[in-house]
Amino acid sequence: MLGKDLLSISDLASEDIKLLLRDAIDIKAGGRISPLVGKTLAIMFEKPSLRTRVSFELAMRQLGGDSIYLSPAEVGLGERESVPDIARVLSRYVDALAVRTFSHQTLKTLAAHAGVPVINALSDLEHPCQALADLLTISEKKHELSGLVLAYIGDGNNVANSLMLACALSGVNFRIASPSGYRVRDEILSLAQGYATASGAGIVLTEEPAEAAGGANVIYTDVWTSMGQEAEAAERRRVFRRYQVNDELMSLAKEDAILMHPLPAHRGEEVSPSILDGPRSVVFDQAENRLHLQKALLAMMLGSLEIPLPGY
Repeated sequence: MLGKDLLSISDLASEDIKLLLRDAIDIKAGGRISPLVGKTLAIMFEKPSLRTRVSFELAMRQLGGDSIYLSPAEVGLGERESVPDIARVLSRYVDALAVRTFSHQTLKTLAAHAGVPVINALSDLEHPCQALADLLTISEKKHELSGLVLAYIGDGNNVANSLMLACALSGVNFRIASPSGYRVRDEILSLAQGYATASGAGIVLTEEPAEAAGGANVIYTDVWTSMGQEAEAAERRRVFRRYQVNDELMSLAKEDAILMHPLPAHRGEEVSPSILDGPRSVVFDQAENRLHLQKALLAMMLGSLEIPLPGY
């Protein structure tokens, strides 16, 4: 991954994911390291963020590098200045770009014209950093990824797209229950099915939450209405009302199944408070692991990993 872009989970091979998870576990165990002294990351967002911005800024700081945050008003992607020109200018200043944007095409255009790596910090198509941190969390809780069953309940959105690809590459059986018209993208499904064939994972698409949740090791959900979809909120609440993750649905999963959610959550909509705030929830471990995974990713893309751990 040195010097390469990460726009999609499909930019990674299964071995890349294994290395990232291993490095993230080592980083988490070893505390602060400094392999990126003198490196600078530009964090460029069209959408607001809590976890993504803080985790990227802290990741660079704890790796010994620097970051600079560029707000929508400061940059004006494609408005104040063309996307190719922004990519060319920033490439003269910084060592990488982490970009959170409404359109995945904007990321592709930036990457095509930038002379430095571009990281997808969220687009309408994918959220790869979230999915990788999710795998890190699952591996911590379950110790082995291959053969597990993850049931995703809800909208086939950017998180679902990336998570399905990541599971397929890692040998995790992926089930997704979504209403008709809200399934994962066909092109993402086709890619994931190819990866699943190679890894031995299975992929199941259904409209029935109970079918997906039955015997699962992980129950995963996300908001029904994402940023930019506010006008659809009332209709989405109607369509998704039987897709809530609650005590009844969790009872169908394995007894030691965990609940995952990328946050922010709407308690009482996609997930009941009793589950989100209960003992089976690992949502705040997920949030923390964004930092550790992104440190491993930045070290892999921009430098080398040097961890002074006992026994290494």
